[in-house]
Amino acid sequence: MRQIIQATCTNGELILSEKLSSELEGKTIQIMILETSESAQTRDFQESKIQKFLARVNNYSFPLSPDYK
Repeated sequence: MRQIIQATCTNGELILSEKLSSELEGKTIQIMILETSESAQTRDFQESKIQKFLARVNNYSFPLSPDYK
């Protein structure tokens, strides 16, 4: 699952602009921090690059058998 959500850092804690999906309950997630001081065009370009990268990663992904060790 990929999702871009804005958040505000307050006293060292992230306050999300929206609630996370219940699908994430109990899971560990990775967070990428992009400062909003960047221009919207730069941010859109970066998000586009991220989406292209993730699409390429998915092209090289494959399911492992349940008995894989």
